[in-house]
Amino acid sequence: MRQNPFGGGDRRQPGRAPRRRFGMRFIVLLLFAGYGAYYYFSNQSVDPVTGETVLIDRALDVDQEKALGLEAYQEILGQERPVDPDSEISKEVRLIAERLIAKVDVVEAELAREHGLEPTRFSESFEWEVNVLESDQANAFCLPGGKMAVYTGLIPVAENADALAVVMGHEIAHALLRHGAQRMAQQKLTQVGQMAGAMSGMDPQQQQMAMAAMGYGYLLPYARKHETEADNIGLMLAAAACFDPREAVPLWERMSAASGGQAPPEFSSTHPNPGTRIQTLESLMPKAMEYRAKFCEDAQGGAVSAL
Repeated sequence: MRQNPFGGGDRRQPGRAPRRRFGMRFIVLLLFAGYGAYYYFSNQSVDPVTGETVLIDRALDVDQEKALGLEAYQEILGQERPVDPDSEISKEVRLIAERLIAKVDVVEAELAREHGLEPTRFSESFEWEVNVLESDQANAFCLPGGKMAVYTGLIPVAENADALAVVMGHEIAHALLRHGAQRMAQQKLTQVGQMAGAMSGMDPQQQQMAMAAMGYGYLLPYARKHETEADNIGLMLAAAACFDPREAVPLWERMSAASGGQAPPEFSSTHPNPGTRIQTLESLMPKAMEYRAKFCEDAQGGAVSAL
């Protein structure tokens, strides 16, 4: 048999397999991209409190979120030691929580009105509960369903009830805005991306690069946006509950000092850096003072005792 001096007959057959592989990879990626796009657009809704379009899985209802929040809360209480509920600090924290919770419906309705929308009243079925947990963490949280906790490490940093109310209002805002449900929907999209990369034949390094790009370009900015939204709503909530929102700025100055100024660069963090946060809070202060004047009834006025 005569050989082709240019090797054309030998090259043509092996050349077809890579093209087929490339074609299959493209089809797999296209299918996953189509599903991701369908999931993203079919599960969008408008949050009346922020006026923003958000991604929340429509299959996740309020009861399911509450159940997830309760499960997480019970797990935390099984690992962390609650402070005696009859202690002064526990009573102070419960009093702050009660004042904030009493203003949730009012603030939610007012913010929705500003966007020309009706409030969802998502928190109507919350079963509120707050504990103080023994820990050096300068932190607090509020889970879906209204289960809350304040760590004792936050108390000396907060210094006073007004600052503590700002933090607790921030955490309540996360639950009201369903940020946990939004993160779950984001995780589902991330899993779709990971499956697409694996099944399309991308090598581990390529998959890692793609996920890093998604993290820096989408997931981290979205997380920082959640923090800014919670700062906004939490500040209005604290103001409406007759706390002084102006304590938010010195609070975050103290929080920054307590961390030793070791915060990571903002672009690689889930939280805005303290400087950005303070600027945002300062810009919101006139509105917060308006909320305090409008919704802080005389009967509820006056600061609770210093912590």
